[in-house]
Amino acid sequence: MKGLTREVLIEAGLKLLDEVGLDGLTVRRLAAELGVQSPALYWHIRTKQELLDGMANAIILRAGMAPPHPDEPWQEWLARRARSYRASLLASRDGARVVSGAVRGGDSVRHFEQELAAMVERGFTPVQALRTITALSHYINGHVLQEQAVATTLAERAERPDLSELPTLAAALRSGSPLGDEVFEYGLTTLIKGTESLLRP
Repeated sequence: MKGLTREVLIEAGLKLLDEVGLDGLTVRRLAAELGVQSPALYWHIRTKQELLDGMANAIILRAGMAPPHPDEPWQEWLARRARSYRASLLASRDGARVVSGAVRGGDSVRHFEQELAAMVERGFTPVQALRTITALSHYINGHVLQEQAVATTLAERAERPDLSELPTLAAALRSGSPLGDEVFEYGLTTLIKGTESLLRP
C-alpha cells in the first residue's frame, strides 16, 4: 500500500480503537481496515505492543506537552497540564488503558525532559520534578481508568447497593458523584497543595 508509514498506522490504530476498544484491536484487524495483509504492517510496526506504544505516545503528545509559559506559575502550569492530559486520555476509547501499559519514547520523552528542566529552574530538584509529574500522571491515569471503566460497564449492571443501611455513603453521594470533574479537581488541588508544602524550606 503506497503511503503506508508508522504514523499512518498509529493514526489508523487510534481510529480503530474508538470503534472496537483495546480488547478488539489486533494487527490483523488493523491490516484489514487498511486493505493490506498483516505482513505489510511489520515493515513499520513489528508487534501489537509496538503499535500500542506508538498510540500511547500520540495520546500523550496531543495533550500539548511543553514547559510553562515564561510568567506562568508552576502550580497553574501543572493544573493546566493535568487537565489537558486527562482530556486527551478521555478523547480515545480505553485511552488510559493504552497509556498505562505502554513504554514512553520518541518525542514524548524529549518534551518530558524540557518540562523537568523548567521545573528545576522554578526551584524543584530533578528528583522532586520527576516524582511530582509521576504522581500526577498516576493520579490522572487511575482516575480516567475508573471513568472509562464505569462508562463501559454501568449500563450492564442491574443491581445497585442498598443505601438504606449506609447513611454516610448515601449522604456523600447525594452531594455529588464519586467521579467526574469536581472529584478530579479535588484530587488535583490536593496534589498541587501537597507539592507546595514539600517545597517550602
